Amino acid sequence: MSYNIVSLPGDGIGPEIMSGSLEVLQLLSKKFNFEYTIEEHDFGGVAIDHHGSPLPEDTLTACKNADAILLGSVGGPKWTDPNNRPEQGLLGIRKTLGLFANIRPTTVTDGTSHLSPIKEAKVAGTDFVIVRELTGGIYFGEPKHWNQDQALDSLTYTKPEIERIAHVAFKLAQKRNKKLTSVDKENVLASSKLWRQVINNVAQDYPDVEVNHLLVDACAMHLITNPTQFDVIVTENLFGDILSDEASVIPGSLGLSPSASFSEQGTRLYEPIHGSAPDIANQNKANPFGMLLSVAMCLRESFDEEQAASHLERVVYQLIKDSKTTSDLGGHCTTTEVFQSVKANI
Repeated sequence: MSYNIVSLPGDGIGPEIMSGSLEVLQLLSKKFNFEYTIEEHDFGGVAIDHHGSPLPEDTLTACKNADAILLGSVGGPKWTDPNNRPEQGLLGIRKTLGLFANIRPTTVTDGTSHLSPIKEAKVAGTDFVIVRELTGGIYFGEPKHWNQDQALDSLTYTKPEIERIAHVAFKLAQKRNKKLTSVDKENVLASSKLWRQVINNVAQDYPDVEVNHLLVDACAMHLITNPTQFDVIVTENLFGDILSDEASVIPGSLGLSPSASFSEQGTRLYEPIHGSAPDIANQNKANPFGMLLSVAMCLRESFDEEQAASHLERVVYQLIKDSKTTSDLGGHCTTTEVFQSVKANI
């Protein structure tokens, strides 16, 4: 079996963390005996520079034909045209490929709770997943316009959009600890009233899953004060964007969190959630663990290479435990040195 992977290094620290991660992937393929091809394409700001668009047609075509997509990061202060931003490429690829479900795990592994900015006693044992709806809501709603005096964004959801993300979350909860927390703003927003109603209806198909509802502001508080209470969190696009970034610092660094974006059928996209970090780009300071853990998710979810995925995750978590990390996790290693340690342990 040979897998067709499209690599989108993107902007900022993206090329640094991507190149080393692909070297790790090559070692894993030899160790666990699987084959793949890599096709690299411009995406985001670099694509604007080279092609005038953040999502060139040949990049999109390659992504449509791929078995999986690995994305580094997108964006930076260099690209300021509001009508042609790197992030529009990300929204475009999500919409075109139907990547409606974003899965973002947050895990505090044994021996690493001291790295969290929150008290160790509160975060030890944290292990939950945020399921974020990715192609609806205020980012895509119409009408949308802005000028110097007025702006309008529309927050819209339909029943089928909510149902399909709900089924993803409930099925995931069934495989974990059978607890689902749905997050909305039902006391204020009409879209959230529909959201809660649909979640409750879908819940009838999953009687073994305990369902709890939280308002988004309360959830933001509980993520900090009692993160171990959560198993699977499901929420809409904007709330999921904010909450998952908040959750990502619980293990100690934004650079630790991977993510996967799924369609109903077809290509899946894997990326760390940390962004392009232009302030440290090309300085050999970037934490590559989020990218590496995204590769592990890719191996498991798209290619069913469970042994390779688990091995890579164990290597990453052991290096964190041994403080062989970049400075954001209290270590003294460069990006290159972290990759060297990962490869040595594979």
